[in-house]
Amino acid sequence: MELPCDRQGQPLDPEAARTLLEPLDARSRLSWAAETFGEGLALTTSFGIQSAVLLHMVSELGEVAPGRRVPVIWVDTGYLPAETYRYAEQLSALLCLDLRVVQATISPARMEALHGRLWESGTLEDLQLYNRLRKVEPLDQALIDLQVRCWASGVRGRQTDHRRGMSPLDPVRGIWSLRPLLAWTSRDVFYYMQEHGLPQHPLFDQGYSTVGDWHSSAPDDGDISGRATRFGGIKQECGIHLPGLMGEGI
Repeated sequence: MELPCDRQGQPLDPEAARTLLEPLDARSRLSWAAETFGEGLALTTSFGIQSAVLLHMVSELGEVAPGRRVPVIWVDTGYLPAETYRYAEQLSALLCLDLRVVQATISPARMEALHGRLWESGTLEDLQLYNRLRKVEPLDQALIDLQVRCWASGVRGRQTDHRRGMSPLDPVRGIWSLRPLLAWTSRDVFYYMQEHGLPQHPLFDQGYSTVGDWHSSAPDDGDISGRATRFGGIKQECGIHLPGLMGEGI
């Protein structure tokens, strides 16, 4: 699949870009993407435990094109905790985000009527279907609609086995995926938020180190922590950061 060009219409040399990005800090990686892709740059967020860092950085980028800031895409599955919805309102107002909320074309009620409560079966196949319907397909459609060439996310290499193998810039489902925080630790995130006075997600104080949908998230319990608390321990990734053709989901 042919990957998107830069803002000048020139193909990107992935190896040269990775060599350039590897030694850069997170802010510099974002600045590079803004300069390289212009209005073709977008950010995705879950408004999760550690989302405030990258949202704060992108809020300080300024305009990437005349009159246009970096759009922030939030996939609202319809099953997020109440705390996450309130946190999203708080951060959006605090950071003046250009927030684009996207949702599945199939409502939660219709999905449950046709397929059942997919997260309750305990099967990998049902979780994959759930994530494709509620997360991957809505995001892919938003990326197409916004004509995104490169999307930045807050993934970190220590979060899952799959993410350990990521580089700062990789193709994902037909577009470029930038990872400004790839080498960051949880300690880095915590101190950045303290330094910049960013509010914590309300569930952080309840022991959550990561949070997604209410039915597939749990606090750390001493034996299990991080992404291992998600999806009942059946899987670590929801599919958004996995490769494949645009629209094919997971």
